[in-house]
Amino acid sequence: MMNKSASVIVNGLSVKRSKMLVLEELSFALSPGRVIGLLGPSGSGKSTLLRSIVGSQIITHGTVTVLGSSAGDKALRHRVGYMTQAASVYDDLTVRQNIAYFARILGLSATEVDRVIALTDLDLQSRKLAIDLSGGQRNRVSLAIALLGTPDIVILDEPTVGLDPVLRSDLWRLFTELAATGMSLLVSSHVMDEAMRCDELLLLREGQLLAQLTPADLLARTRTENPEEAFLALVGGVGGATPNVARPSPKHRAAGKENQP
Repeated sequence: MMNKSASVIVNGLSVKRSKMLVLEELSFALSPGRVIGLLGPSGSGKSTLLRSIVGSQIITHGTVTVLGSSAGDKALRHRVGYMTQAASVYDDLTVRQNIAYFARILGLSATEVDRVIALTDLDLQSRKLAIDLSGGQRNRVSLAIALLGTPDIVILDEPTVGLDPVLRSDLWRLFTELAATGMSLLVSSHVMDEAMRCDELLLLREGQLLAQLTPADLLARTRTENPEEAFLALVGGVGGATPNVARPSPKHRAAGKENQP
């Protein structure tokens, strides 16, 4: 189990790309043992924020501290798992070979490969070439790789895209079980109904952090009945609620698309 101090601390984070402000002055802290949902529409800066936490994003201003070290520090190499939005697999390798390749880089045994294959329900696909997998199966291979070595923090960029409802439910159940061990999971999504599966939410729009709160607090604060209505209430005052969220002036709200090079 990790200690109870914050696993991630973001302080005044801003990111510019091609002179466009993608993230503006974000500050928050994440606790261990929780499933935190990072929700917002496409282009809101979710992937840029995740890359900043992993340490692969050049930041313009502010600091990102992960498990007591600066994001991207070598000390975090075995402690942070990262599943990118695009599946990180080699098409000419089988599922098992893909996972075994990354396990070898991390110095892990074949037993660990077996463990994550079973954990992500890839037993039946383990001998298939990655090129022959469905999009959802490729995503699960990337998830298995991110879970190698049981990291303290797992960053998941839209892991449920392309999955059927049953498998989505199974994955969210897995996320909850992993969080119960003390692991921190930061899961991005643009599907607002997934908000109710999280312990805590970060709501992002146009590079601005609208709110950090629990799903129940989100509904209560916006006086709405579902997460989509609640998000719209936060964005534009829909639903009769006026949330206590600092709103930037229009000239400060330009944000580039989160997946621009």
